[in-house]
Amino acid sequence: MDTIEVSNLNRQFLFRQHHVGQSKAKVARDAVLRFRPHINITPYHSNVKDPQFNVDFFKQFNVVLNGLDNLDARRHVNRLCLAAEVPLVESGTTGFLGQVTVHVKGKTECYECQPKPTPKTYPVCTITSTPSKFVHCIVWAKDLLFAKLFGDKNQDNDLNVHSGDGNSQSEHAQDVFVRNPHEDLEQYGRRIYDHVFGYNIEVALTNEETWKNRQRPRPVYINDLLPDKLVHRNGYSEDCKTEDLTPSAMSSLNLKNPQDVWSLAENSRIFLESLRLFFEKREKDIGCLTFDKDDQLAVEFVTAAANIRASSFGIPLHSLFEAKGIAGNIVHAVATTNAIIAGLIVIEAIKVLQNDFENYRMTYCLEHPSRKMLLMPVQPFEANKSCYVCSETPLLLEVNTNTAKLRDVVERIVKAKLGMNLPMVMVGSTLVFEDGDDLDKDLAANYALNLDKVLSGLPAPVRSGTVLCLEDLQQELVCNINIKHREEFDEEKEPDGMVLSGWTTPSEKGKEVAVSNGETKAVASVSSSEADGDEVETTPAVPSKKRKMPKPERSETATENDDKPQTRPSRNLSDKKSLQEIKDNDDDDDIIVLDDNPETSKRKRIH
Repeated sequence: MDTIEVSNLNRQFLFRQHHVGQSKAKVARDAVLRFRPHINITPYHSNVKDPQFNVDFFKQFNVVLNGLDNLDARRHVNRLCLAAEVPLVESGTTGFLGQVTVHVKGKTECYECQPKPTPKTYPVCTITSTPSKFVHCIVWAKDLLFAKLFGDKNQDNDLNVHSGDGNSQSEHAQDVFVRNPHEDLEQYGRRIYDHVFGYNIEVALTNEETWKNRQRPRPVYINDLLPDKLVHRNGYSEDCKTEDLTPSAMSSLNLKNPQDVWSLAENSRIFLESLRLFFEKREKDIGCLTFDKDDQLAVEFVTAAANIRASSFGIPLHSLFEAKGIAGNIVHAVATTNAIIAGLIVIEAIKVLQNDFENYRMTYCLEHPSRKMLLMPVQPFEANKSCYVCSETPLLLEVNTNTAKLRDVVERIVKAKLGMNLPMVMVGSTLVFEDGDDLDKDLAANYALNLDKVLSGLPAPVRSGTVLCLEDLQQELVCNINIKHREEFDEEKEPDGMVLSGWTTPSEKGKEVAVSNGETKAVASVSSSEADGDEVETTPAVPSKKRKMPKPERSETATENDDKPQTRPSRNLSDKKSLQEIKDNDDDDDIIVLDDNPETSKRKRIH
């Protein structure tokens, strides 16, 4: 469902400048037909997860070739290919790295047979109180401050949690972010600046225990950097727009190079000017904005806010170019790598169409030669018997059944970790939750009530030893979860307040290495693909070994697929004729869902 952006033009050979804004699928079709006019291509400018692209839709194909840009969509297609019994050729690139893997039900591992490390997340307390990396400041500026000022005004936020206490002065009341009716934008901007970069830091410093082993932050107030007279004397440029006529604080202040690192005073000017431009030029958007890396003014505001906060905490400042890469999870692409991977996709597709199973290869494009090779082919691996997409082993969920609500399990586990779109949750023969647009209103209301009940308070109580049966009819998947009651959780290491485990992957000496709470202990290190040197998404783990398919004789190296805007896998071969030692670079939630016969999973609804 993507449209073409300027940043797409340097990484492929089908789109041109005049195509910007148009549908990728439709333009790609037109471009191909110009040199292959006698073939049939049907483009769909849609979400691959739309209901129309169901199992029956997939059954009409001989092979599916994936070039998707996120893991959620990849997992969805993998499950539908398994249900439809259609071979899948997966692919992905990042920079000089890339891979093409082949997945055939009953013959090779599926795309989800190897656990993926969880994307790096940061505890709220780190983001709001003790940042130590620039990425912490970016998350704070993007997800808290930008959202509070320009997004949904009713959302809860940690930016002014301290200002609602009884000892606070009136100027720091809970509605500090609301602009007063007679307050000009200059006064409003300076007041917001002083609150988030000055007052909130002062409040944080009162907790002496926090700073015993940390560098104390320095409150920053606007008058220390930009006295009133100085601001008015400098004024603003009349030209406050970029070449495409969008408002820009940089243009307004004559700051032209996005790769320059601004001083603290320059960041403060950008902060005030971008806030002013939002209210003067885009007032209609305020209240419903979300951060967009392609929104110049939003990037300017977030960069300035992150840099001012970084300065307070002794963190090096970054340029707008660097900040945009971190905030937008931008992964730089190389057109030659994409072309090589596209060619490899076609080669494997031809083998699939010819039923040449013995010559299937999973091929990895390397940045540096390994044994004088930049392309490393490997025989497909057999399915992991502990994979919850193509096997039937139950999971274990440790949770406090007396405090955790059904909503927590559905949102954090069933949808976020297991990737189900329209799940049904059953306790024994009792259906306690179902998702979907076609539900009867009364049923939907009953399920909504159940979502806010604790597990032990459901119509069919969930306690230690209870088995939850999960099903997604859209994906034709079924999964069972054994519940284990647990009283306490480590807020920093287990922020969800529950731990999902049970996924194992074959290890070196036949042992099984468990993976819990989304942290893989069986796959190797994840390298960051972000434009940031601060290890934005890095998950350490231990190397593992996989079982190869028995028939083919050759083998070299292996990796897991991942989505393009995130980290790519890279596996290094140790010996051609032995089991490979694998290094996976991946950063998504564990998928633990079972493929099953849908006819066996029709259940009577009990309300």
